[in-house]
Amino acid sequence: MCKQHDHVIGKAYDHDTNKLVQGDIEQEIKTPTESVSYSRRKLLQSTATLGAGIALTGALPTLASASAMAGSRVNVKSKGYAAIDTSGKLHPWEFERRPVGDDDVLIEIKYASICHSDIHQMKGHWGPQKYPQVPGHEIVGVVTAVGKKVSKFKVGDRAGVGCMVDSNSDCESFQQGEEQYCPDTVFTYGYPQESSPTGISQGGYSNNIVVKEHFAVHIPSHISFQDAAPLLCAGITTYSPLMKFNLGKGDKVGVVGIGGLGHLAIKIAVAKGADVYAFTTSPSKVNDILEFGAKEAVVVDDVSKLANYRGKLDYVICTIPYQYDVAAYASVVKPHGTYTQVGMPEKFELNISAIGLSISRVNFNVSLIGGMRETQEVVNFCADNKVFPNVQIIKAEDISRAWEDVVNKRARYRYVIDASTF
Repeated sequence: MCKQHDHVIGKAYDHDTNKLVQGDIEQEIKTPTESVSYSRRKLLQSTATLGAGIALTGALPTLASASAMAGSRVNVKSKGYAAIDTSGKLHPWEFERRPVGDDDVLIEIKYASICHSDIHQMKGHWGPQKYPQVPGHEIVGVVTAVGKKVSKFKVGDRAGVGCMVDSNSDCESFQQGEEQYCPDTVFTYGYPQESSPTGISQGGYSNNIVVKEHFAVHIPSHISFQDAAPLLCAGITTYSPLMKFNLGKGDKVGVVGIGGLGHLAIKIAVAKGADVYAFTTSPSKVNDILEFGAKEAVVVDDVSKLANYRGKLDYVICTIPYQYDVAAYASVVKPHGTYTQVGMPEKFELNISAIGLSISRVNFNVSLIGGMRETQEVVNFCADNKVFPNVQIIKAEDISRAWEDVVNKRARYRYVIDASTF
């Protein structure tokens, strides 16, 4: 378990100059049992490194020199965009990541995409947060340094990082390929991390990241970086439960909520041969939904519209990240069918009608991302089958506007940040 820290060394925000400045930021850090912000899983119950110490003030050094200097135990200079409070506004921030350890890789980030989870967590919807905090857990780039024990990656490899960056390899779930369920797993941002110079893990809205090689995946050459980035969270979050259901040709699958996660769920299910019924509250998305391959696009401006689909589907995956009528949507599943919730609302709470679910006799479950084996699997599957997300490339200065679009359902469908603009 991570040790308790009394303060975080970083850069404070000066409201007079509108800049982040150097200084000690005194922050009380509660123990994991006192604060829900310490584990993404506990978060779901309430919410770096150039080994030679080269300052990243401009272009990165050559790949060869970066690799040669890995292991010198000097912090890596990093820059990105951080939240400093619950306002939902991000600001440029320079900070340090831990040195490249023996089993670490240093990745120069090329793109990082925006997940609704970033917004929830930075705004404190999932519990108290420690600031400054850099969000982002859909990360792709190029390996620029490797530790001496690294065997899976070499300098120059294309690599990606998702929602996890470290864990305990002795954990049973880790050994079963479900690292997300290990009590000691360190999620990509906002989690106490003893090795981090800032005291917490810092995410991918930045120009680089240091991560244990186990938690990096290979990005095949036949998928672009910008198309690969959303697969590291949105892709695995929908792929994993679909595969657990043993999705197959001819299965009738419902996808509820057609945003960043939902549109990928449609494409993955269609690629697996399923007949997909998409449920949305946005009429403007109907044509897109049909182009994604769905059999039907159902506009649910009133839950009474669901009556025509009662007991029709084998499986439903729901990506809605706020309160909604769960029983009404569950009614479209056949008795003894399965309904999986992957969208995480504020405070992680859903109001569920027991009698409503009992009428449908639905097997209701909630899923948290997927393990590293599955994450590599979904990246390979999407690359091989040309299952690509619909993305919009933005600059770092556009993040705040993009966040507003995500909240207001205007994103089409995943914003991807060009990391060269940090």
